[in-house]
Amino acid sequence: MIRLVLPYPLSANRYWASTSIPVKGKRKFRAITYVTEAAKEYKETVAKLAMVAGVREPITGQVCVVIKLFPRRPLDWAKRARKDPDGWADTVQCIDLDNARKVLYDALKGIAYDDDKWIKRDAGEICEPDGEARVEVVITPIVRAPIAPALFEDAAA
Repeated sequence: MIRLVLPYPLSANRYWASTSIPVKGKRKFRAITYVTEAAKEYKETVAKLAMVAGVREPITGQVCVVIKLFPRRPLDWAKRARKDPDGWADTVQCIDLDNARKVLYDALKGIAYDDDKWIKRDAGEICEPDGEARVEVVITPIVRAPIAPALFEDAAA
């Protein structure tokens, strides 16, 4: 199992960018999507923090990823909480969970697991802001029960 506390993920709009390049000999353009410099820096930070946390090699095979996204608590949080005790956190600026997943899965690829194609189960939650913005990630291998060879012997007979 891998447990990491990472910096708040970049917005997907800052992680990937697109540009158009002309197609040689034609009046058409081709769109290319690439990883930005900010994304490369985020991935390097994730790699360093994983190394500090003791991650030396990625988990191989199927994994389950659980993320808890904590937006930054605003300076006026107490005023918001007095005004709306149960819903003040809903007014805090936060990237959506789906974009956080995309960015995190890409940043953790090759560090915590071989490839994001091996993520077979996931869960995510946007938590109430309690201080600095961050994301907590837990990655566990999925251990599947071996198939009993005797089942195949009966089918072959």
